[in-house]
Amino acid sequence: MNRFAAGIAYDGRQYMGWQRQHHGASVQAAVEAAVSSVAASRVEVVCAGRTDAGVHASQQIVHFDTPAQRPLHGWLRGVNSNLPRDVALQWIMPVPPGFHARFSATARSYRYVIYSHPVRPALHRGRVAWTYRSLEVERMRAAAHFLIGEHDFSSFRAVACQARHPIRRVEDLTVTRAGDYLYLDVTANAFLHHMVRNIAGVLMSIGAGDHDPEWAGAVLEARDRTAGGVTAPGEGLYLVGVRYPDAFGVPERGELPAFAC
Repeated sequence: MNRFAAGIAYDGRQYMGWQRQHHGASVQAAVEAAVSSVAASRVEVVCAGRTDAGVHASQQIVHFDTPAQRPLHGWLRGVNSNLPRDVALQWIMPVPPGFHARFSATARSYRYVIYSHPVRPALHRGRVAWTYRSLEVERMRAAAHFLIGEHDFSSFRAVACQARHPIRRVEDLTVTRAGDYLYLDVTANAFLHHMVRNIAGVLMSIGAGDHDPEWAGAVLEARDRTAGGVTAPGEGLYLVGVRYPDAFGVPERGELPAFAC
């Protein structure tokens, strides 16, 4: 058996999420069908992190095993020719048997895109989170400071989260603005279900003036999801990078989504 790692980008608008579903289209099903077609046998694909319905990715990492012998350009072109137009294999490389897309990862990075404007977006509908309210970046940056480091993120996990424990280490959380667009970039060793979207919801509420920046710390200390306010929509969320030990040689970052003002 040969093991391959691959980077995948996708527009999540038409999918129920990454994971294979019985009641709707999934990115995993589309990728497995395309890879299986090239391999001429059934192939199962393992991802670095499952994304929810409507969530996008510029650098989802997967691995799969197959006895099929194909040149790398054959895998790349063949799989892409069998994928729907909103999913694309970015690269593929052989990896040792010890590589695991999920368990070998040491960090993951997401970008959350917010469109702050009185009028809803048309061209970027489904690709950004929209709020009609004005957001103050400095307030959001001050609030983000409370969430950096290793903490119990119970207040930022979905009720249905199946993680064994809520302790996560946030390495970096930055907020930047480009015209009417705000970008929340966050890197952590791992994420809980809806964690990024719940962080975005808290920061947006603070940016809009509903709470002082210190509220982010109070929400964190509460260790109670009901203290955290609304969950931001999935449409603004992008998985943009997964980090692995250097020995594997896997590219860490994909393209960062950016939108014109």
